[in-house]
Amino acid sequence: MAKKTYSAAFKAKVVLEVLQEEQELSAIATKYNLNPNMLRNWKKEFLEKAASVFETSTKAEKDARRKEAALKKRNDQMLKTIGQLTIERDYLQWCFREVGLPIPELDPKKE
Repeated sequence: MAKKTYSAAFKAKVVLEVLQEEQELSAIATKYNLNPNMLRNWKKEFLEKAASVFETSTKAEKDARRKEAALKKRNDQMLKTIGQLTIERDYLQWCFREVGLPIPELDPKKE
């Protein structure tokens, strides 16, 4: 039998319901057809990581900005390389025309 996975949104919804303490944990587990031990583990994990919601938002934003800057730098470098290769290709084509030779076709499928 395959292990069932639950979305983070579902887990949060159920754990918040447990934390409200309007119903017992076992009743909520029965309501959602879940194992009570699994709910306890979700609650424990939720409470352990609750403070990180406020701390990591700025860290996550910094990481995202850093990754975005790295991707932009890589993209700029690739565009620069493409531009350089285009100039070189155009120059070589011009050289072939100047000496009156046909421009060779480079088709990787034929090689």
